[in-house]
This record gives sequence, C-alpha cells and structure tokens, in this order.
Amino acid sequence: MKPRHLAALLSMFATVACAEGYAIDARHTFPMFEVSHYGFSLQRGRFNKVAGKLDLDPAAKKGSVEVTIDTASVDMGFEDWNKHMRGERFFQTDKFPQARFVARDFAFDADKPAPVAGELTLLGVTRNVVLKVSQWRCAKHPILPRQLCGADLETTIKRSDFGMSANLPGIGDEVRITIPVEALKDS
Repeated sequence: MKPRHLAALLSMFATVACAEGYAIDARHTFPMFEVSHYGFSLQRGRFNKVAGKLDLDPAAKKGSVEVTIDTASVDMGFEDWNKHMRGERFFQTDKFPQARFVARDFAFDADKPAPVAGELTLLGVTRNVVLKVSQWRCAKHPILPRQLCGADLETTIKRSDFGMSANLPGIGDEVRITIPVEALKDS
C-alpha cells in the first residue's frame, strides 16, 4: 500500500473515532406544536414518545441527527381531542405511526450548531425543513456520570405541504414547532 493511501485510510479512521454518539433522552425531549384555532387562540400539543440519536464530531465541528416520533403519542391535554388528532383527518396514526426528522450533516457556528437543515417525514411525505437553534449546551450531566447535550430548536411548517388539510383555513396552515431536546452520550 502506498504511503499516501495508508495516510488517507488512517485519517478516515481517526475522523470516525472522533465522532461521539448520543441517545435522545425521551424523558427530556418533547416536540411541541401550536396552530391557530379559527383566529381565536393558539392551540398547543406535544408528542410524548420520541427516540433517536445524535452524532457529534467536535473536532470537525459537525454532526448528524435522526429522531423518530410516535405520532399516536400526540397529547392535546384532553383525551377526546387526542383521539381526534390520531384519526383520519389529522395524523392518521394507523397508517403513519411515525414522523421522522433526519439531518445527515450539520455544521457549527463557533460553539453552537448553525441552523440544522434536514428532512421531515410526516404522513408519508418528506419535505426539507430548517431547525433554528436558540440554545445549546454540552457538559457533564449534574447527576449521571455522562456527558449531556441539550438544545432548544424551532421551525415553522405548512401542514398542507404534508397533506394535512382538514379544516383549512379555520385551523391554521402554519404550524410552529418547538423542540426542547436532551441527549446522553453513549457509555
């Protein structure tokens, strides 16, 4: 093997070795949404079941993330409304039990992730979205002997872009999504 090929191969392994894996902490991660209810108020809901992984390469200042949301865990604070949201007019959880966000490569601006561009899949439709990062911190967990990263993320989508058009325009098309997220470093 030529020395330059060996050097390239070794640098590839060094890059992989620098990547740090984190598991999304479902106890501290709740994707939330709000939408106009006929112009009278903003109705808010959240999803209670989420899983995923985050990979960070601090030296290269880049990362990737995959998050899966159990759409049947939608919680509007009232069970009858939850059933309605799981039904055919909205999340169709029997047909589409998961929503998913994937960002294969995001960069950092100084010590904080730049806006995270990725793909959101909802109701079987995939669209590009950008999550703005308003808070970011990685540090030793105050209780567990592991590294913890946390962030507050935000974006706005049009639900009709994903085929969810029930009660438009009374129930707003623009949906603001906020996500407080925490992820624990793999042991």
